[in-house]
Amino acid sequence: MILDLDIGNTLSKWRLKDSVSSEIRSRGAVWTREEWRPGADIPDLDVVEAVRISSVARAAVLDDTVALLRRQVRHVFVARSLPESLGVINGYDEPGRLGVDRWMGVLAGYQLAGGCCAVDCGSAITIDFVLPGGTHLGGFIIPGLRLMKESLKLGTRNVAIDPDSEADALLEPGRRTVDAVNHGIYMAAVSAINRIYSEVCDQQGVALPMLLTGGDARVVSRGVRVPHAVWPDMVYGGLEAICPLTFAERAGRLAGAPRVPEPVSLEKIRAALAFSALL
Repeated sequence: MILDLDIGNTLSKWRLKDSVSSEIRSRGAVWTREEWRPGADIPDLDVVEAVRISSVARAAVLDDTVALLRRQVRHVFVARSLPESLGVINGYDEPGRLGVDRWMGVLAGYQLAGGCCAVDCGSAITIDFVLPGGTHLGGFIIPGLRLMKESLKLGTRNVAIDPDSEADALLEPGRRTVDAVNHGIYMAAVSAINRIYSEVCDQQGVALPMLLTGGDARVVSRGVRVPHAVWPDMVYGGLEAICPLTFAERAGRLAGAPRVPEPVSLEKIRAALAFSALL
């Protein structure tokens, strides 16, 4: 079995993947902590042959996790943000400072779609762009839905947005404080994603497919106005791409990869921007 770990600042996700069939056998998530316990935080390691890790948590969390794993698992791979990988040139002035989860998303998106806009809807919402030739432009970071809600300090933080809500309902004025907060932060998030995508495509003269991942991707997706696909395993896809361990991975098949959406034309993107400028 292969254990993939996506360690975030708040939540850590894991999955077990069959090293022969490439099938996903199980998955889970726990709150990020410094002391990891196999069987509680991560699966029992008796059947694990290799581990791949993407981590943006504190150095102590990663160090403790790696130390624990190396006592029982032969191969432990930790992803790093590099100046260049798999044909993608890191757009950061200091490449190592790009969050490795963003780098994994960019690499996965590029392997799947070529140039793309990769959006991760987690504690923060990150929006990264890579051009068809492999140039990563950098990106944008805005507060995620939960972080925006907590910043208002209105006692509504534990009332989440229903992921099954229709976008039209979420974009209406709220008639209760909790609804006003939820609808307001939703409008802020999806409006930012829509506008950033259009502005960058206009600047670069290219319409890019958009891929969404992260815990809030499902609900955010309902308000995104350009063609896109949701790929829950996009960070794992980056791990598969840079450290292929199965036959399918070495053949370039990434687990759970969606069909690449056909973007709207650049002319339509520019027309929408021109129209919004008139309002």
